[in-house]
Amino acid sequence: MQFGIFYEHQLPKPWSEDDEFCLLRDALAQVELADHLGFHYAWEVEHHFLDEYSHSSAPEVFLAAAAARTQRIRLGHGIRQVIPKYNHPARTAEGLATLDLISDGRVDFGIGEGATRLELHGFDIPAKQKRAMALEAAEQIANMMVLDPYPGYTSDTFSMPCRNVLPKPRQKPHPPMWMACTNRDTIKVAARNGVGALAFSFVDPEEAKSWVDVYYDIIRSEECVPLGHTVNANIALVTGFSLDHDRGEAIRRGQEGFEFFGYALNALVANDQVPGRTTVWQEFQERRSPDSVDRKIAAAAAQGDDFASCIGTPHDAARWLRQMRDVGVDQIIFIQQAGRNRHEDICSSLELFAAEVMPEFVVDESERQQRKAAELAPFIQAALARKQWMRPLEDHEIPVVRASVAKAQTSGSLT
Repeated sequence: MQFGIFYEHQLPKPWSEDDEFCLLRDALAQVELADHLGFHYAWEVEHHFLDEYSHSSAPEVFLAAAAARTQRIRLGHGIRQVIPKYNHPARTAEGLATLDLISDGRVDFGIGEGATRLELHGFDIPAKQKRAMALEAAEQIANMMVLDPYPGYTSDTFSMPCRNVLPKPRQKPHPPMWMACTNRDTIKVAARNGVGALAFSFVDPEEAKSWVDVYYDIIRSEECVPLGHTVNANIALVTGFSLDHDRGEAIRRGQEGFEFFGYALNALVANDQVPGRTTVWQEFQERRSPDSVDRKIAAAAAQGDDFASCIGTPHDAARWLRQMRDVGVDQIIFIQQAGRNRHEDICSSLELFAAEVMPEFVVDESERQQRKAAELAPFIQAALARKQWMRPLEDHEIPVVRASVAKAQTSGSLT
């Protein structure tokens, strides 16, 4: 099993002048620490206009800074907003390839579409068309990273003439592709398109098994037709994260932030919002029971050795992770930066996990990956054979981009 850390860059109100500066500074320090400790992934979202919930509007900048400070950890867009009105596909392809080069091939490319009216209406994106628009753009981004030159494309969503999109990524044919998933239906969409599933829902081991089985059954079936130029068969699940040898202390440090993460995500979709005047943290505090954490500690104590959670002791986390490993989950992504979780507590949890939990789960990871690759190889080959590829242009088919009429007709200066 592999492990990742995850960033929304949450910042509940009230804010002070230096809060955003400290938030990003601390997050980079945490990624650097995770790299040193042997974590496999650092995932960064892209959201816009979501006060308190996410101040991560430029993940390409954050991930580039992380690349300069790390050596091994993979840097994941989890996700990049790929609809052209968010980011033109050529600009996304250029940014991904550049980041892949400066990180020596450590980039993963998660695709997404956005869910809130604040984002979708802010960029004039029709909600009913967003899924189709995102998949269309993602396929063309993959083509842009591979084809030399890119032949060009025209649709109702966006159009682009033939151009050579540069640079090309270090990973060939392109960085692994993933898709944000929130339920069984989107898990199926990810599998049908041959991309990894980033499952941003909190499920128990029984439901996780159902998701894993559905995903890999489709990967092995004729339904799988890759969106990109390869298949990335992986499923990752997110969970809350806070560790301490004292279970109660771990819950006190991490449970509130984890609850806020879920509350804020739902509130920004379901509730009316006034831009720049949100009260999400205040509403969360008013609605939650004042003894919520104490009741969680008591419930965990009542379960004793049956308590399994990554908000708890190292033994609690190991019990939960064994269940997820046994049902076939490939990666667990920890939501450690949530609500008002403190930087020093996050670092302490990462260090404790790396020292006392991670070794059990990574000792045979390379062998697991090799077995899995061998077992899926014929299915992936068949899936790639089903794909309708964008045809590369022959040299004589590449259109000439003419100089300006003024320059062609005169030797004078251009205007």
